[in-house]
Amino acid sequence: MTTTILSSREFNQDTGKAKKAALQGPVFITDRGKPSYVLLTVEEYRKISGTQSNIADLLAMPETDEIEFQPPKLNLTTTVPDLS
Repeated sequence: MTTTILSSREFNQDTGKAKKAALQGPVFITDRGKPSYVLLTVEEYRKISGTQSNIADLLAMPETDEIEFQPPKLNLTTTVPDLS
């Protein structure tokens, strides 16, 4: 994991560079030489915060092949209503 430090001026001038750097690790954005913000990918943020938005996010995770899931068998029995 690579940590990148950008001044707020550098960030404003080249956001594409910051986004590419965030793929490699956190990007610290400084304001007057002091760290003010951190740019992360959504995946990295969710990893460190332990949050998932919805089932689609869970299924999109690259680690889903490690999750064991045994859905219960569905027992469908149909009954015909007595219409007499």
